[in-house]
Amino acid sequence: MSKKQIQSNPSGQESHISILIFNVLQDNTDYSIMKQVQKLKPDVLCFVETNQRWTDKLKAETEKDYPYKILSPLENTYGMIFFSKFPIEDAQVHFLVKDDVPSISVKVILANGNKIQLYGVHPEPPVPQENPRSTARDKELLIIGKWAKEQKIPVIVMGDLNDVAWSYTTELFCKTSELLDPRKGRGFFNTFNAKSYILRFPLDHIFCSKEFMVNRIKRLPFAGSDHFPMFIDLALKPASSYLNDEEKASLQEQKMAEEKINKEVIS
Repeated sequence: MSKKQIQSNPSGQESHISILIFNVLQDNTDYSIMKQVQKLKPDVLCFVETNQRWTDKLKAETEKDYPYKILSPLENTYGMIFFSKFPIEDAQVHFLVKDDVPSISVKVILANGNKIQLYGVHPEPPVPQENPRSTARDKELLIIGKWAKEQKIPVIVMGDLNDVAWSYTTELFCKTSELLDPRKGRGFFNTFNAKSYILRFPLDHIFCSKEFMVNRIKRLPFAGSDHFPMFIDLALKPASSYLNDEEKASLQEQKMAEEKINKEVIS
């Protein structure tokens, strides 16, 4: 019922990038996600909870069509791997808050030469004994948000945020990063728990800067995990950015974000 924060692209002809994100569930042995990859042919793939078994399998399956990759497999449910059809540069794996929880940053070079800054994230969820507003998740998201705002090129942040779109932390992240949520005005796109028919929440997100419009967004079918995959196709249209509904942080919100970034996280 709400207003679309990012407008739909009326033509579909502009420079675009399509992305598939998926929390595979580390113990999952169902590799049917590759059927969706073959059907949709996304430009970029981002998988989380990828251990060495998942990394080896997906690397072998994507070798031909996705020559550019970032691999950070881990056995602790925080592994992350990234594949791209487009050339990449400045690829880095960061451990922003915890030594065993990676995030990625990379520039993707589109077919027409335009560059997009991508961040892949899967922050640790809140620890019940801690203050729910002072968590490792909050700190990591807000650091990424700060980096996103400082970029001079279009930005996309993607991954399993372990947080719903309407939470205080996610709203603070969006305002301080000045990134937009293509979900708004289009649906909930509940991705977790895929194995429950009663309670589901949107935990897997793709946020982008105002230079984009939406060609298509879709929650994909069940693929063995407790998360559904998400797919989005975004058109890069800087000239139309004025049509999008950008939100900015107040001075108080900026101060709160800095406090969270600077606050020590208890391991």
